Amino acid sequence: MTSRVALPGGIELSRIVYGMWRIRDDADISPAHVRAKIEACLEQGISSIDQADIYGGYTAEAVLGDCLRANPGLRDCVEIVTKCGIVAPVGRYSDARVKHYDTSADHLTRSVDQSLRDLATDRIDLLLIHRPDPLMDAEETGRALDKAVASGKVRAVGVSNFRPWDWSLLQAATSTPLATNQIELSLTANGAFLDGQLAFLQREGIRPMAWSPLGGGRLMGAGAPLALRTALAEVAAKNSVDGVAVAIAWLLAHPAGILPVMGTNRIDRISMLSDALRVEMDRETWFELYTAARGEEVP
Repeated sequence: MTSRVALPGGIELSRIVYGMWRIRDDADISPAHVRAKIEACLEQGISSIDQADIYGGYTAEAVLGDCLRANPGLRDCVEIVTKCGIVAPVGRYSDARVKHYDTSADHLTRSVDQSLRDLATDRIDLLLIHRPDPLMDAEETGRALDKAVASGKVRAVGVSNFRPWDWSLLQAATSTPLATNQIELSLTANGAFLDGQLAFLQREGIRPMAWSPLGGGRLMGAGAPLALRTALAEVAAKNSVDGVAVAIAWLLAHPAGILPVMGTNRIDRISMLSDALRVEMDRETWFELYTAARGEEVP
């Protein structure tokens, strides 16, 4: 069973988060099938669900919402994380001339209201600004986030893909503490371990969320370095799990308290997400995997 962790803003998330980025890719998006996925998560103590308004061409939130409408008691069993701020010329924004970011107060307010309707809920547990916006007016965005929390529509706020300076700018203009930064982290996307991103978040006392913790699935495929696939297989065999569990255990072992966001549509795979908690990951094992991912030993 996964544990729960507290984030700034007064919310708790499960140690592993279930991501619904590809939920529209599933052949079965019926409320019953979505409920089966959520129940497979809950059986392992995974109660946090990651969404975004743009997922599925602005349709993924509604898939989850259809499930929650059909199963009203399920809403109180989960925490919903969703994101906004990306405007792509598809779906409800098909008339947009160019893909762009919008962190204006008007857009954030309308996005929150639309997500609440699509998700069939009266609150978003954690709202993230999806990408840094080069035109962000931090004061305006900060006020909009504070207002969303004060209204009760949003319980906590955070960001995604922000660099330390983006975080600092927005936090300085926002009374509400930013709860997390969801960034790309995996064995192969490991730059944040040394470029200051994780160090900054640790100094701020912030647990990061990790998107694409399996490198978009590439870690488990032929495209991954042979040395890394071999190392993953060896550790997996020692712990009677698969390579996915080892790759996630590698992230969980970091003192930053990383929350991996795991996305799969297969219920049998969902049922194995907590296997990562059974992997023994000592310092040398961690560096063996890190070395294999780097393709060379550390300096």
